Amino acid sequence: MKNSALSIFVLVSIVLFVSCTSGGNGETNANEKYKVISPLVKDTVYTNEYVAEINAFQNVEIRARVNGFIENIHVDEGETVYKGQLLFTISSQKYKQDLQKAKAILQNANAELKSAEIDLENAEKLLEKKIVAETDLEMMKTKVDAMKAKVAEAQSDEEQAQLNLSFAQVKAPFDGIINRIPNKAGSLADEGTLLTTISDNKEVFAYFNVSEIDYLNYVVSSEKGESKEVSLMLANNTLFANKGIIETTESEFDHYTGTIAFRAKFPNPTGILKHGASGKVLVNSFLPNAILIPQQCVFEVQENLYLYVIDKDNTIKQRQIIAEMRLGNMYLVTEGLSETDIVLYEGIQLIKEGDKIIPDFIVIPN
Repeated sequence: MKNSALSIFVLVSIVLFVSCTSGGNGETNANEKYKVISPLVKDTVYTNEYVAEINAFQNVEIRARVNGFIENIHVDEGETVYKGQLLFTISSQKYKQDLQKAKAILQNANAELKSAEIDLENAEKLLEKKIVAETDLEMMKTKVDAMKAKVAEAQSDEEQAQLNLSFAQVKAPFDGIINRIPNKAGSLADEGTLLTTISDNKEVFAYFNVSEIDYLNYVVSSEKGESKEVSLMLANNTLFANKGIIETTESEFDHYTGTIAFRAKFPNPTGILKHGASGKVLVNSFLPNAILIPQQCVFEVQENLYLYVIDKDNTIKQRQIIAEMRLGNMYLVTEGLSETDIVLYEGIQLIKEGDKIIPDFIVIPN
């Protein structure tokens, strides 16, 4: 019984003590010092990251342009080749025969044209002597015109046959690296069959999408002559050695995502970047006179950010802020705070709105 009475006495004492120390008159902390700060205002550079798709400067499919069996493959997958280098040989006997036939037809057409021109010359002489009629001369002229057309057609057929024969030897259109070769020697290749692809990776394009706000900020910074230089974070979270330059943007926003595509070009002398790779483009943005506040000053209520400011009477006031992003251990505040405000730095869990304190000013380290 004595123990129960003692417990009740202790409980009542604690309640009375708490009541005395945390009353609602706003004066309970008036004799306590709390560290306070002024927001840090300085020119700030922050980095935005954008997922990027890497494309080779040139990436071209090499396809068969004539039908035939693949007789020889002169390169291997992953090999570096040079413009004009022979890559594939397609069976060409048929095209050689077609070319010989076309040459023979052209030769015959030239002979017929020459014969018709001789007949025309003779007819002109006979017409002068009035041995042949004017209509005979016109018929000769028509025959010559027909023979000329036949020669032109034969020349075209010969050129096409020569072209088809040249297509049997598939050559590199530019310097690059050979990719996968799906069909091996002996395979039948129809016109249009994919033989391989070739990539020129000396330079690469990084395509990435940005929001409308970031796009407008970029336009403003570009008009001010600020650098278009960007960096590239590789898939293994290492920074690519060479900087890139933003070259261009698309002409319109994507209706569904509300973003617009940018293109940056990166030099790739070592060839480490490949067509189809991924990464993140890092874009640095400059923000003059940015208002920064330590994260420890801020608390969250229902997904909104708040902090405590101290008015001229040293009274605590709760204020909502809008922070654009986090920079290290600081918030970049865009609304709700000015550089003249005084902010509670420590003890936000110990006080409430309306309390009075003794402010102890400290300086935020840069």
